[in-house]
Amino acid sequence: MDGQTTSTGWQAYVVLFKSFIVECKRVLTVTKKPTGEEFKTVVKVAGAGMLFIGLIGFLVMLIVTLLKGTVMGG
Repeated sequence: MDGQTTSTGWQAYVVLFKSFIVECKRVLTVTKKPTGEEFKTVVKVAGAGMLFIGLIGFLVMLIVTLLKGTVMGG
């Protein structure tokens, strides 16, 4: 194994990491802390989405259970 190849590969990872850190800093400087009202809205929407997905999962399981009982004669 050639030392030059290993060094170049390692340096590429360092460059990628540094660019990642620069991007993170840029995003953090652009973003702002949400107001209380914005936070409450996000919590409500996320909660409603979780309940909706859970309801869909429950209904699918209920339908599958009922169909199994009908098909199996149980």
